[in-house]
Amino acid sequence: MTDADSDDGDDRLDALYEHLAATAERPVARAASARLGEAEAVARDLAERPADPDTVRERAGHVVRLLREAGETEDETADEHVAAALELARELADEPERDDS
Repeated sequence: MTDADSDDGDDRLDALYEHLAATAERPVARAASARLGEAEAVARDLAERPADPDTVRERAGHVVRLLREAGETEDETADEHVAAALELARELADEPERDDS
């Protein structure tokens, strides 16, 4: 893995967290709020603590599941953040393993 790859991964993790943190500032539907909060906590952990690629894929997959379960936010701006977060989480969860040998 190159330094550029590492930086790109960090940027995506930070962006994932920032999108989910932004939903906490929005008037979202109560039913969606709990799942969004849980997804935000997982994303914060990924952004703040270094993790091996397998762990990143696993936790990003968990974020994808939580966002799918969140349902309607009833807020257009929150929906935009959720869509962006979902795209990033899917990308991170589907990232192929790298053979650095």
